[in-house]
Amino acid sequence: MSIFLSLSTVLFIFALAFYVITCFQWFSYRPERVLFHFTKPAWHVFFFIVPLVLFYTTGKWFFIYFYFALLPALYLWHKKLDKKLVFTGRIKHFFVILACAIILNYALNFIIHKAFLAPMPLFVLVVSLFLSEILEKIKFQGFKNKALKKLGANKELKIILITASYGKTSIKNFLFEILKDSFVCYKTPRSVNTMAGIIKDINENLSEQTQIYIAEAGARLKGDILEITKFLNPLIVIVGEIGAQHIEYFKTLDNIRATKLEALQSEHLQRAFLHSSTKKEPSENIEIYDESLKDINANLDGISFMLDGKSYASPLLGKFNATNLAVCVKVASYLKMSDEAIKEALLKMKNVEHRLSKIEAGGKLIIDDSFNGNFSGMCASYELVSTYAGRKVLLTPGIVESDAEQNANLAKVINEIFDLVIITSSLNAQILLKHIVKPKIIILKDKNKMQEILAQNTHAGDLILFSNDAPSFI
Repeated sequence: MSIFLSLSTVLFIFALAFYVITCFQWFSYRPERVLFHFTKPAWHVFFFIVPLVLFYTTGKWFFIYFYFALLPALYLWHKKLDKKLVFTGRIKHFFVILACAIILNYALNFIIHKAFLAPMPLFVLVVSLFLSEILEKIKFQGFKNKALKKLGANKELKIILITASYGKTSIKNFLFEILKDSFVCYKTPRSVNTMAGIIKDINENLSEQTQIYIAEAGARLKGDILEITKFLNPLIVIVGEIGAQHIEYFKTLDNIRATKLEALQSEHLQRAFLHSSTKKEPSENIEIYDESLKDINANLDGISFMLDGKSYASPLLGKFNATNLAVCVKVASYLKMSDEAIKEALLKMKNVEHRLSKIEAGGKLIIDDSFNGNFSGMCASYELVSTYAGRKVLLTPGIVESDAEQNANLAKVINEIFDLVIITSSLNAQILLKHIVKPKIIILKDKNKMQEILAQNTHAGDLILFSNDAPSFI
C-alpha cells in the first residue's frame, strides 16, 4: 500500500503541475497575472486549492477522490480547451526539474528519516517553478546577448517599432506589404510582440541581408515597451491608437498611454509617427499621422481616403483600416518610396487573416473578424456589415480585457444592426444580455457546438460576422 500511495502522490504532483504550468503558459509565465487577473478563478479552486486541501486533510482516502474525480475532471477540462498546453523547451525543462525535485526529495527523506516518505506536493511544485524561472533567466540572457550581437553586425539595418492598444499587428503587416518590393524586409511573425518572442525571432529568423526589420511591441505592465525599446533602439517608431484595451492591468488610460509612449525613448530615434489619441504635440521628429486623414469611405468592396491632399484606395475592408494604412503611407514616404509605388501596393493589399476576411460558403457571406477585439474596430466592422441588405448574424464574446461600460456601449450598437446574436463566452454574457434588447440571442456554452448552432439558426442569404474571439480560459 505504501508504494501505491507514494506513486499516487507523484502522479498527483504531476497532475497539479500540469494544470499550473498550463495557466502560466497562457499568461506569459507571470505569477501575478495567474493569481490576480485570471478570468476563471473557479478553475483555480477546483483544480488546485480543493485538491491540495483534501490531500493534506483526508490521508489515504484522498486517492479515491484523486482517481475517480480529479483526474477525470482534469482530462475533460483539457480536452475541451481550445488553447492546450504546448510542450515547448521551457515546458519540457520544467517537468524535468520537477522530476529531479521529486527524486531529491525522496533521497533527502531517506537520509534524514531512513524511509522513502512521499514528497509534499506544494513544496516540490513551488521549488520547481522557482528553479525553472532561474534557468529561463540564465538562458534568456544568453539569447539576448546573441540577438544583440546579430543586430549590431548589420550596420545598415533600419528597425521600425510598432505599438498601440490595438491595430499594431495590422499596421505591421500592411507596412511590410508596402515596403517588401522596395527593400529587403522582415517582420515579426503572427502576434509575436514580447521581449522573449522578439529575441527568439531575431536569433532564429532574421537574415543578415535584411534592410528593414519591423517589430511589434505589446505590454501588460509599465516598462514592457521600454524594455523592448532599449533592446531594439528603433530608428522609426509608430504609436497607434490608444484605448482601454488591457485596462485591468494598467488601471487608467493615462497609464496605458504613458506605457506605449515609452517607445519614444529609443537612443537611435529619427522619426516617430503617433496617433492623435497619444495626446502628444507634433515636433521636429514627431508627426501626428491621422491629422491629415480625411474623406474616408468604406463598404464591402474596400476603402478610399484622402491623406495630405492625395487620394488612396485599397480593397481592404473596414473604415478603421484607413487609419492603419495612413501611417504606413507616411512611413513609406519617409523612406523615399514613390507615391505611385505606394498606391500600387495598396491596391494589391489583402486583409490580415481573421481581420475582416470575406468568405462565401453555402450561399452565406461570412466575415471573419475574430482577431479584432477593440471597441472602435468592432463598431467599424458593424457599421460595414450594416450596409448588407440581408439578415445579419453576429458571433462575439464582447470586448475582452476591457470594462463593463465599453461592452454596454457595444451592445447598443449591436441593437441597431443585427438580427441574431450568438454570445460565445460567459465573460461578458451578463452585461451583453442586459443591454442587447432587439436581436434574438443564443448563448453558446460549448464552442465545439458552434457549427451545429450555426447550421440550425442560419440559412442561405445570411451575413455571418465573427467578431472578436476569446479562448476558453478567458
